[in-house]
Amino acid sequence: MAIVADKVRRLDVHIDRIVGLEPGSIADAEHDQQETGLLTAVSEPPSPRADELLRIARTLSTASRSGTFLAPSRIKQMLEDSGLTTETGLAEQQGEVGVESQYENDIEWLLVAKATVQTYGILMNTFFDQIMPLSDDIWYWDDVLSSYPKSCLYATQIAPARAWSRAKEVYDVAGERIKSIHLQQQAEGVEAAESSESLSKGVSQKWSQFYCIVRQSMAETSVSNLRRKILSPVDLCRAEARRKRAELQKLRETIAAGLGILVDEGLAFDQSAEEDKGLDSRLMVADSTLADSIALMHAILTNSAETNEPLSVFEDCVFTDARDVRGAFTTTDSSKPNASSVAERLIQILDHSLLQHNTAVAKHASENGRPSRVVRYWLPALALLVSSPTILYVLVKRRDSIIDWIQNLGVTVRDFWFNWVIDPIRKVIGTIRHDANSEIAIMSRDSLKADRESLERMVVEFTLDNPSVAVGSPNVTDLQIADIRAKVREGDVTPILKAYEKGLRRPFVGAVSGDLVRSLLIQVQKTKVDLEVAISGIDSLLKSQELLFGFVGLAPGVVVSIGIVQYLRTVFGSRKGLRRGEKVRRVVRVLRKMDRILAAGATNPKGELNYKDRGLLLCEAHVLRELATEVLPGDVKREFLEDLEDLTSVKNVVLQEKALQRIRWAYAEWLGKK
Repeated sequence: MAIVADKVRRLDVHIDRIVGLEPGSIADAEHDQQETGLLTAVSEPPSPRADELLRIARTLSTASRSGTFLAPSRIKQMLEDSGLTTETGLAEQQGEVGVESQYENDIEWLLVAKATVQTYGILMNTFFDQIMPLSDDIWYWDDVLSSYPKSCLYATQIAPARAWSRAKEVYDVAGERIKSIHLQQQAEGVEAAESSESLSKGVSQKWSQFYCIVRQSMAETSVSNLRRKILSPVDLCRAEARRKRAELQKLRETIAAGLGILVDEGLAFDQSAEEDKGLDSRLMVADSTLADSIALMHAILTNSAETNEPLSVFEDCVFTDARDVRGAFTTTDSSKPNASSVAERLIQILDHSLLQHNTAVAKHASENGRPSRVVRYWLPALALLVSSPTILYVLVKRRDSIIDWIQNLGVTVRDFWFNWVIDPIRKVIGTIRHDANSEIAIMSRDSLKADRESLERMVVEFTLDNPSVAVGSPNVTDLQIADIRAKVREGDVTPILKAYEKGLRRPFVGAVSGDLVRSLLIQVQKTKVDLEVAISGIDSLLKSQELLFGFVGLAPGVVVSIGIVQYLRTVFGSRKGLRRGEKVRRVVRVLRKMDRILAAGATNPKGELNYKDRGLLLCEAHVLRELATEVLPGDVKREFLEDLEDLTSVKNVVLQEKALQRIRWAYAEWLGKK
């Protein structure tokens, strides 16, 4: 987890500064040269054991710097390989005060410090991983209790399990009663003869006796639990849900209190006090802090699974046990803790305490958490099992129809893709390239030209056949014919109109001679040409907007395709692929929870949250960081992490509320409006 990794990384760097392994150490160089410590060059080369200890410490430090955590078994193996648990303070037991012995002792404490930091991170990760599922289970019980229909559904889900538990209870009571009757008969001296006489009794009498015993057993169990007679099954299930929710809430609060104690009190190095001290003094303070932190971790793991006591009692027990464990680290002749005893306690934490804590929490969560998938989904599974023969019969009976339907669906999808997506794209590309084979037109390409030339020929031939009517002279010159052709192209058919007017004076004569009908048909051709000219204008307008029509034709196919793709991504996408809107809504809910913790949390006289609320706030901060880093842009993440660090690192509630408000208004553009 990112919050844990950052804290472990900072602790590892701080330990390196204490022992002077970091550039720019807080120690004064000239003063360090006068000290007998880790920075002093020994007169002889370091022993192989010192080199081995440094190698192990370097491995632990590399893991901490990279933000990864070694397995508890791996850390335990490293501590055992170091020989701290087998060579119990050789330098102290033999009274050696040499440079080499002091050097190895400092390296031992460095190794213990690195292992402690790793264990510290493992414990924080463990508490985070346990609190979050508990919150999900508590939400499940809240959902069950939120409405009566959901409670009825839950009662139906657990009905088989309750019936089995009831039958087993009656069976156990009946078995105990039969056993007691048998023992009573033996105590009264019932001999084999009497037993043989009892065998002669009828079978019905024995079954009647057995039935009476079972009824009495059921009556006894019912009397012992009068709630079954008073409350309905649904009310019993609701009462059970309330009890389990309360147990989970107690467990979550206890673990959160342990997390708060671990964060506030564990590995709490006093940096201001270390700046003015020499190397030996700094190492002594650091050794004492490490011993206190290990004792505190052991006490938290020992008491965190106990939910029967109030949180105040839990906190008192933790600090009391920590003081007792801390006292076991010191030697008889010195108040300085022993590195070997501290390492042994660290191994005990990794090998026993952590495992016992995880087992106890898992057992408690299993007993009071949401039912298993089998219990929750047995009803739909049973319905599916019962209806499976009918489903198989329908599938087999309509096999051909189903295959045809699937094939038709495939053909429909293919035709839609090619006809409404691929072909419109090709047409748009052709329009962009000014393709001559464009289909956007409402008339033939050469239709107007042919009709106009036909009209010219009709008018010219009519003029040549009737020159006196058309031009007022018996002969028509070539110049007049060219002029008539030019006028016809412009829509002027005056010679035809003159002949038409003359024919109307004597319609019967004109009709018989054919001139009237001929002029009328030429006017029909003229009307056709005029209509084609108008249509040609509309056709030109359409061609000028051909690209627009191409995109309009492409839009439906593209929109439908995008909608189908988005739907499939929503249906088949994993939880990690949640949409941005869903993540933002979750961020808003997390901010609300953090605001409630700060507003309603109990504080001490210093204005600091209690350990429980401190732990819950850290859990919500972790969730907020995981969600926000996926929503925020890269250039804003660094500033957000700084503000979140202000929220989680300071202890004063007023400052934390200001940091939370700053997060809400500064990143409202990405995390939702205030």
